[in-house]
Amino acid sequence: MINVLSSGFYTTVQDLGRNDYQSLGVPISGAMDHCALKMANAILGNDENCAVLEITLVGPKLEFTCNSLISITGAELPVKLNSDDIQSFTAINVVKGDVLSFGRFNNGYRSYLGVYGGFQTELVLNSRSLYAGLTTSSCLKKGDILKILPKNSHGKRYSNVKFNKNYIDSHLIDVYKGPEFDNLNDFDKDKLLNQEFTISKDNNRMAYQLEETLPNELGEMITSLVLPGTIQLTPLGKLIVLMRDCQTTGGYPRVLQLSESSINVFAQKKVGDKITFKIKSYNQ
Repeated sequence: MINVLSSGFYTTVQDLGRNDYQSLGVPISGAMDHCALKMANAILGNDENCAVLEITLVGPKLEFTCNSLISITGAELPVKLNSDDIQSFTAINVVKGDVLSFGRFNNGYRSYLGVYGGFQTELVLNSRSLYAGLTTSSCLKKGDILKILPKNSHGKRYSNVKFNKNYIDSHLIDVYKGPEFDNLNDFDKDKLLNQEFTISKDNNRMAYQLEETLPNELGEMITSLVLPGTIQLTPLGKLIVLMRDCQTTGGYPRVLQLSESSINVFAQKKVGDKITFKIKSYNQ
C-alpha cells in the first residue's frame, strides 16, 4: 500500500483511458502524456496500460507500506526518496517505510510515477482513470490509501533507458486540418498557421484555451463529434484545444486536430508558454 501524506497540486490515477464508451457520452480520459505513461510502465516491465500517478505542477508526498519497484518519467522535477535525490527514467527499489517526495517542476508540467504491476485502484468501465462524476474521486487527497502489488527486490539496480525528452520543450505543434478548416477565409487560415499563440490560465485536463483570438465568421453548425486534440473556434474567436477529459460532442467549428504526439506535447505546456501550429497531411 501507499499512504498519501500530501496530495500535491493535482495528482490523479491514470491509464490509457476508456476507449469504447464515447457513444454513451463517456470521455476517454487517461494520461495526458501517453508517451511518458508508456515509458514509466516499460521501465518496470509492466503492461503499457497499467495505471500510474499523473503529477501536475507540484508533486505529492507518499509513504510506502510494502517493498516495491518504481519509475518516474515525463517532465523534470526534483524527487527524493527519504533524504536522497533519485533519478528519473530508471527502476528504483523502495522498501517498507520509505517516503517519496516531489518538488516543483524544472520544465514541463506533468510527470508520471509508475509502480510494479500498476496501481490497483477502482476499475470503472475497464479503466482506472479518475474522472469526476464517474469514479468516486477526481484526484488524490491527503489520507488516501493506494493499493499496489508488493515487489521484493535484492541489491541495487543500475539499468535505465534512453528517452527523447525533446518533445517536452517543443513549441511546434503538428496538426491536421479539421472538418471546418476549409470554411475559414484565407486570412484566417494564414493567421492560424503562422501566428504564435500563448497558453492561457484557463487550462486543465478537459481543455486548454489560447490567449490570442481568431475572427470567427463561420455560421452555426450542428453539434458533432469531437476527440482529444480537436481545436474548436468559439463565436468570440477563442481557440479551445480539447484534451483527454473532453466531452464527446461539441457545437463549435473544428478547425484543427492535433496529432497523437502533439497531444503529449500540449500536455506539458503551462500558462504563458508559446506554441505554433504546423499543418500535416493525413498521409504523413
